[in-house]
Amino acid sequence: MKTINDINFEDKKALIRVDFNVPLNDQFEVTDDTRIRAAKPTIIKVLEDGGSAVLMSHLGRPKGIQEEFSLKHIVAAVSEVIGVQVKFVPACIGAEAEEVVAGLNPGEVVLLENLRFHGEETKGDTAFAEALSKMGDVYVNDAFGTAHRAHASTAIIAQFFEENKCFGSLLAKEIENIDKVLKTGEKPITAVLGGAKVSSKITIIENILDKVDHLIIGGGMTYTFIKAKGGEIGNSICEDDKQEMALDILKKAAEKGVQIHLPVDVIGADAFDNGANTKAMEVNAIPSGWQGLDVGPETLKGFHQVIMDSKTILWNGPLGVFEMENFANGTIALGNSIAEATKNGAFSLVGGGDSVAAVKQFGFGDKVSYVSTGGGAMLESLEGKKLPGILAMEN
Repeated sequence: MKTINDINFEDKKALIRVDFNVPLNDQFEVTDDTRIRAAKPTIIKVLEDGGSAVLMSHLGRPKGIQEEFSLKHIVAAVSEVIGVQVKFVPACIGAEAEEVVAGLNPGEVVLLENLRFHGEETKGDTAFAEALSKMGDVYVNDAFGTAHRAHASTAIIAQFFEENKCFGSLLAKEIENIDKVLKTGEKPITAVLGGAKVSSKITIIENILDKVDHLIIGGGMTYTFIKAKGGEIGNSICEDDKQEMALDILKKAAEKGVQIHLPVDVIGADAFDNGANTKAMEVNAIPSGWQGLDVGPETLKGFHQVIMDSKTILWNGPLGVFEMENFANGTIALGNSIAEATKNGAFSLVGGGDSVAAVKQFGFGDKVSYVSTGGGAMLESLEGKKLPGILAMEN
């Protein structure tokens, strides 16, 4: 794996694909600069070598040129994070952009306009990728969040750089940390999978059954498993057409010697509402009119023990409806268990949408080993897929 540390950028223009798809408020101010901060080490390395940085990114899903999706809105935030006044060019290909890039001095940074203002970006158009390639001497892919897309700026552009291409420090770190779970993890390895649907996690489960020793299942998909095993789940969320699949997973796990841990009790509610009446109940005896919205105290004791005995932990998905304060306890308790295990020397990786949101919300970011920046890319990696943006760099 060729990384940014293998190249000296002195007097070179580094064309860096970053993922600056950040949230903005009504005043077009950046409300979460995590992704910008994640790209900083790569940019700083280029500048300290004596090179210049040409940054390209997408923002949102514009249909053509839409002013609210212009990257000009984030220039101030990028400048502040990097500590260098970032230039902006309202184009990403063509004469104007090429002229600005040609005039860059070592130590300078320019941000190109939103790649997705051109439909050719998401179509993976070769001519568009070639036009982008004129903006730098070396191509650096540091956008893990888009590595699962075969877009022009991630998967197609690499062919125009032959030897002059490498992974940025963020993307390299993402690959290394996923490998720590899937390939080189110290045993026992435990995966915690939450979320609403078995169907959205089935490919992950099938891929990791050969790699883990324990699989903790939480969230809404719990009830598909419990109902499949003959339990009463009341009004809890359930994929009735996935019960056979759930039983098949349990069977395969048993054959492979993987221990599956399902909740034994839940916090039931008489409505999907933070103000609903609640009580702890056995997971397989939820009465009609009630639904499970979080795991119960006995479950948390069992899960805690599994986590504490683990050397490698993957966390993907919450254990309950953590967005509602009264049903966040299970997810918070799990976070505390993983934080404690990490402090004791375990390696912990958190990735995929809601679990990352929970980690941020409840302050676990610096208490786990690594928090992935890529939702879809992380999930596809866990499914065992080779991501187009990574494959392109290896060929």
